[in-house]
Amino acid sequence: MSKKIMDTLADEFAEPKEKLITEMKQMVSDAEELLNATASQTGEIADIARNRIQNSLKVVKNRLRSAEASVLTHTREGAKAADQYVHAYPWQSIGISACAGVIIGMLIRRH
Repeated sequence: MSKKIMDTLADEFAEPKEKLITEMKQMVSDAEELLNATASQTGEIADIARNRIQNSLKVVKNRLRSAEASVLTHTREGAKAADQYVHAYPWQSIGISACAGVIIGMLIRRH
């Protein structure tokens, strides 16, 4: 059971999801700035391009909201799983923490 909990925690606390959300938000912001900067451009092609970008931005924003909610949900579930593990196996948790501390200390000492 502890292996399953640890695997769940590793999956749930994956930072790439949060990094991706941050990068996507920046991309949306940049695209919105581009739309505002080209608002004075006229012509049928410019209008078509702006409409396509606006529609794409709406889709991306909706997906970002969904992904952000998913990350928050998974993070909460991971935190609950960690809490349950620590309460169910306190001595193993202390041992794991001590080993991690020793390893981190050795790595810091080398630099």
